[in-house]
Amino acid sequence: MSEDKRVWGIHTLDDKLFLTENIIAIGWEKMGDLNKISPDRESFKKEYTKAYSDEKKMKVATSAGMLYRFAHEVQIGDYVVFPSKINREINIGIVESDYIYNPEAPIYNQQRKVKWLKHLPRTAFSQGALYEVGSAMSFFSVKNYSDEFLAALDKDFKKAIDTDNTDDETVAATAEEIIESTRDFIIKELSRNLKGYDLEEFIADLLNAMGYRTTISPHGGDSGIDITAYKDELPPRILVQVKSQDSDIKETTIQSLKGAMREGDYGLFVTLSNYTKKAKQYLDNTPIIRGINGTELVDLVLKYYDSLSEKYRKMIPLKMVYIPVISIV
Repeated sequence: MSEDKRVWGIHTLDDKLFLTENIIAIGWEKMGDLNKISPDRESFKKEYTKAYSDEKKMKVATSAGMLYRFAHEVQIGDYVVFPSKINREINIGIVESDYIYNPEAPIYNQQRKVKWLKHLPRTAFSQGALYEVGSAMSFFSVKNYSDEFLAALDKDFKKAIDTDNTDDETVAATAEEIIESTRDFIIKELSRNLKGYDLEEFIADLLNAMGYRTTISPHGGDSGIDITAYKDELPPRILVQVKSQDSDIKETTIQSLKGAMREGDYGLFVTLSNYTKKAKQYLDNTPIIRGINGTELVDLVLKYYDSLSEKYRKMIPLKMVYIPVISIV
């Protein structure tokens, strides 16, 4: 196999089309014939924006990038990995044609011919390889585990897998990648959707999910206190300050919360970012004030997710799943 051949991954909602017609294809039928677009990414972005004017900026870049790669970066002789859902197999093929525009196709107009070389059960591959081709994107480059998929084309590959009784070392790495990507998703959605007063309302809802009774201070006249919380009808009172700024919180900002507290009060400072070194030292020396940074906030969101208001569960859509981990004996 030539070292300059690339490996691509692709998903579809029409497994039979790929397997019976010996093609790979992507949609976006409003784009028309991609050959009519100047072969550069910026031109593809401009045409995509015209065709799908309601799309968000980030999705425009992602989708236009996939279309450009499919039409211009893929070369005859490149390999393609296609996970089919109807039979839970990994299909590996070789690209046999340049880009083809098929206006008669109902959805998947953008096509390329492919020769399927091997169809293997998913169990033949490491968990890391399966995770990589499980990308959320429709069309993507396979990089980390390309060698494993290419090795699968060897005639003795199946036998090697059958006799291999060693632990799959990619399981732990894959589990960690899933966890980290989930954490990244949560903090990005909070940062993108919740600024200022909106973040205050979310923190109040999270505290309610944790079993606290909360009152949000009137906007503009709170003397530095955004939320007042009680665990029950009795003291202590917890005064909460919330900051959505991107920069780290300074010591003086936390001191302003301390200045608003009365004897017997406790303080809670919540930020999506983190704290400066001096601010951390101040928190360590002031045990009646608890500081929560972005990472700790994500931990609380995951722990109390099911008790959040529907509004916020829709904003941060998550699904409970089980993932494999390495067992420790």
